Amino acid sequence: MHILERAHLRLFFLLSSLVEYPALKLLGVEFGKDLSLAGIPIISKFPGSKISIGNRVVLCSSSIATALGVNHPVVLRTLTKKAIIEIGDDVGISGGSICAGQHVAIGTRTMLGANVTIADTDFHDFSQKDRRYAGTPKDDLFMPTIIEENVFIGTGTIVLKGVRIGKNAVIGAGSIVSHNIPENVIAAGNPCKVIKSL
Repeated sequence: MHILERAHLRLFFLLSSLVEYPALKLLGVEFGKDLSLAGIPIISKFPGSKISIGNRVVLCSSSIATALGVNHPVVLRTLTKKAIIEIGDDVGISGGSICAGQHVAIGTRTMLGANVTIADTDFHDFSQKDRRYAGTPKDDLFMPTIIEENVFIGTGTIVLKGVRIGKNAVIGAGSIVSHNIPENVIAAGNPCKVIKSL
């Protein structure tokens, strides 16, 4: 990257952060030191819920700042008053969507490739009756989704409710993760399966 492009990118991060820091505080989002924002994320915090962001986290909501580009800004959304989203130190997220009705945790040094979706809910009841107009999902539709430390999740991956991805795992692009993935493996596919150990 040319030195002038790098300078423009640093200025873009700085301006995004200056605009958004007060809004995050107003929403009650907890965030640590050196949060970097490229563009403005979409944050929807249900009253009484918790969103915490660690130190040196990068939230990339603009295609200017990432090679693959992003389909939309980073989305952090809680659906109930008991919901928790925890993002550890040194995490990078590019255009990802994280939605919690109970608990979604992203471990330290984890990287989410462009447009990754992580949720702890099915959102809609399986019953045909009133599925379209049911409102807030019922408690039995939530299960904690945990991404342990130093995980890399490739672009376009979807991580479903109740999943735990073990530390140091690598998840291939476009995977659908519907079951637990052990630590120290490469896994990919639909459904996501272990390919080999690291």
